[in-house]
Amino acid sequence: MFSIGELSKRTKVKVPTIRYYEEMGLLAAPERTEGNQRRYDMAGLERLSFIKHSRDLGFSIEAISDLIELQGHPDRSCQEATDIAVSQLSDVRAKIKRLRALEKELVRISKGCGDERVSENCYVLASLADHKLCHQDH
Repeated sequence: MFSIGELSKRTKVKVPTIRYYEEMGLLAAPERTEGNQRRYDMAGLERLSFIKHSRDLGFSIEAISDLIELQGHPDRSCQEATDIAVSQLSDVRAKIKRLRALEKELVRISKGCGDERVSENCYVLASLADHKLCHQDH
């Protein structure tokens, strides 16, 4: 049995986050001691590790909830889990595309200024003030 502090250390998930996952129903409410302290078993540790890894990969709370639901029904198709993962992959690729566009635009505007003074029409500040100076949508 693990205290919430020990669970936090082992998984590198902060204590308030563990409580939040309990409130959201992702993590089962643990047993309590006579002093009302939480005590987690190995299954709780494994579940929290699953949640942490899923969050590290960018899965939403809703997607994680769906994946946990699937774990409880081993007779269901693995395709459901695959569909959730493919959806997350699509979201990540869209974010990467947006980030690349942001990178390109930031590279471009950061080359716009030299040693001029800000008062002499700083291109970076002008670009941030007027979106029309951007070369692409972002």
